[in-house]
Amino acid sequence: MKTIFEKSNGTDGINLTDEKINLDFLPQEFLRTKELGLPQVSELEVMRHYKELSDMNFCIEKGFYPLGSCTMKYNPKVNEFLASLEGFNIHPNVDEDMAQGSLKLMYNLQKELLEITGMDAITLQPSAGAHGEMTGMMIIKKYFDTIDQKRTKVIIPDSAHGTNPASAKMAGFDIVEIKSNANGQVDLDALKAVLNEDVAAIMLTNPNTLGIFEEQVEEISKLMHANGSLLYYDGANFNAIMGYTNPKKMGFDVVHLNLHKTFSTPHGGGGPGAGPVAVVDKLKEFLPVPIVEFDGKKYFKKYDLKYSIGNVKSFYGNFSVLVKAYAYILMLGKNLKNASENAVLNANYLKEKLKKYYELPYDEPCMHEFVLSGEKQKHESGVSTLNIAKALMDGNTHPPTVYFPLIVHEAIMIEPTESEQKEKLDEFINTMIEIANEAKINPEKILSAPHTTPVKKIDEVTAARHPDLKYTIKEK
Repeated sequence: MKTIFEKSNGTDGINLTDEKINLDFLPQEFLRTKELGLPQVSELEVMRHYKELSDMNFCIEKGFYPLGSCTMKYNPKVNEFLASLEGFNIHPNVDEDMAQGSLKLMYNLQKELLEITGMDAITLQPSAGAHGEMTGMMIIKKYFDTIDQKRTKVIIPDSAHGTNPASAKMAGFDIVEIKSNANGQVDLDALKAVLNEDVAAIMLTNPNTLGIFEEQVEEISKLMHANGSLLYYDGANFNAIMGYTNPKKMGFDVVHLNLHKTFSTPHGGGGPGAGPVAVVDKLKEFLPVPIVEFDGKKYFKKYDLKYSIGNVKSFYGNFSVLVKAYAYILMLGKNLKNASENAVLNANYLKEKLKKYYELPYDEPCMHEFVLSGEKQKHESGVSTLNIAKALMDGNTHPPTVYFPLIVHEAIMIEPTESEQKEKLDEFINTMIEIANEAKINPEKILSAPHTTPVKKIDEVTAARHPDLKYTIKEK
């Protein structure tokens, strides 16, 4: 049998076999009885093949990436250089005396994040946002177990971040969903109706997933604390408020941050990420260990927290992500608030320019993101939000988040971040307007999109039901 590869041309590449090695010491069942079947390609052609594949991928270095709720901001390349410095390339089990620089960085990052959030204590261990959520929920659960209160429920608004219900459920809580009011904010009457002694906490994203700031957050805090419950702050949208307010001022007890979003370290494709969790003083003994401390002479790892929930990740978190986040904070300093200011400005600019062409379910001032609806296009010409997203790919733009939050039909959630200049925003606006106009006069063009991408329109139903996840080698 001859193995067939698309690129194989009979050219010898690298010989991986040394025939001089005596393999008699290996059991026969471990030895191959036929050729491995590798492609015969030169090293140069291998390099070109993988470069061609990489060129098919979209990334923020190629174009606009307004993926709502994901905060796909530009990641300064200097951060990558700093994270690769030789002094940071040490084994996590090295003695503390040989890791003082790394420990100092983590200690300083802890201090910076506490100042930014207003909280009292923090762990850097969790490896992502949802991991931080679960860690926060585990802390809340152990807190109530410690004070002998059996609280079994967590309240989650329908405008909360998408992973909240799963995180609370994994920590052992039952979920109580409450609806938003006409302004896209928590309905206080709905909240009051479900408050009782079984409620452990509420998980709030502020601004919420609609991009709207919860103006009654202080009243919500009073209601929850009067009920003996805690408040959890989902930091997915923290990029909207840095330097202007913080979770402590709003009355929250636990907060997680997405360093890979707000503090500009690359993410996507499964990682890496970082989801530090900060807490108020009464919860500091419940944090995962170790916490990095400083005794005035030496940085060290502290393990003796009385009620610690234990480790949630091996070692101390994704260290290279921590380095990049710390570098980003040092670069901006007090100008961190400018990042939030520009993110909010960019989002409102897009919203005002596009609301004439698409439905705007909640016509409120937005924060860093906003949600349009493709309901109008779908009703008038059969062009769905998914079709609009595919057509955007022809405009050198990554599609926004679609069909989320679930409370908006045909949702299009757009987050420009602070990275983009007005010229790029105007390009996006023009593309969105062109799509809206084409949907009226030539809907087939939008329905058949994308036309210019490496992979054209696919049969998504068949792809979902019969996924082809394995490369199959052909033989003849």
